[in-house]
Amino acid sequence: MFYFVNLTDLYKSFVEVPIRNSTINISLQAKFYYQKMKYLPLFVASIMLFSCSAKSNQPEIDDQLIKNYLESKQLTATKDASGLYYITTAVGTGAAPTATSTVEIKYKGSLINGTVFDQTATDKTATFALSDLIKGWQIGIPLMKVGGKVTFYIPSGLGYGSSGIGSIPPNSVLIFDIELIRVK
Repeated sequence: MFYFVNLTDLYKSFVEVPIRNSTINISLQAKFYYQKMKYLPLFVASIMLFSCSAKSNQPEIDDQLIKNYLESKQLTATKDASGLYYITTAVGTGAAPTATSTVEIKYKGSLINGTVFDQTATDKTATFALSDLIKGWQIGIPLMKVGGKVTFYIPSGLGYGSSGIGSIPPNSVLIFDIELIRVK
C-alpha cells in the first residue's frame, strides 16, 4: 500500500509544533508527537528516494554521446577507466606531467556540437597548475609527454558537471585538443 504525502506539509509538522496553552496535558503532548513522529521513517525514506532518483544516468548518456560522436566522425579512441576518451595524434618524447605539475599547453575546447568555447591564440600558450583544472584534464594530461598532441572527449562528470560554466551548458561533453609544450 502506498501513501501519498505532501513532503512540505509533513516537514512543517515536524518543525512547527503548536503550543496551545501552558496547561497542556503531558500525555496529550506525547500522543501529539507520536502521531507526528510515526511518519518520520516515511519522510526519511521519501527524501532518500527522491535524492537517489535525482541522480541521473548522466554518465551513461555522456558515454553514448561520445560513442555516437566518434562513430559519426569515424574515429577510434581509447577509453580510460574514468570514462575519459582520448586520441593521441602525436606522441611526445619529453617529460610526462604528474598530478602536481604545472603545464604549459596550447589548446582548443569545444562542445560536442562543434561550438568552440575557449582556445589559446595561435602563437600563444597557457600555463596552468594541473591540480586547479577540471578532472578530465587532471586525468588526461598526465597520459601525455612534452611534444604530444591529444584530443580528449570528456564526459560532463569530469568537466563542469550539472552546473555548467559561462557558455558551457550543464551536462556538456567537452572536446579538448591539447598540445603539451612544457612541464614545470
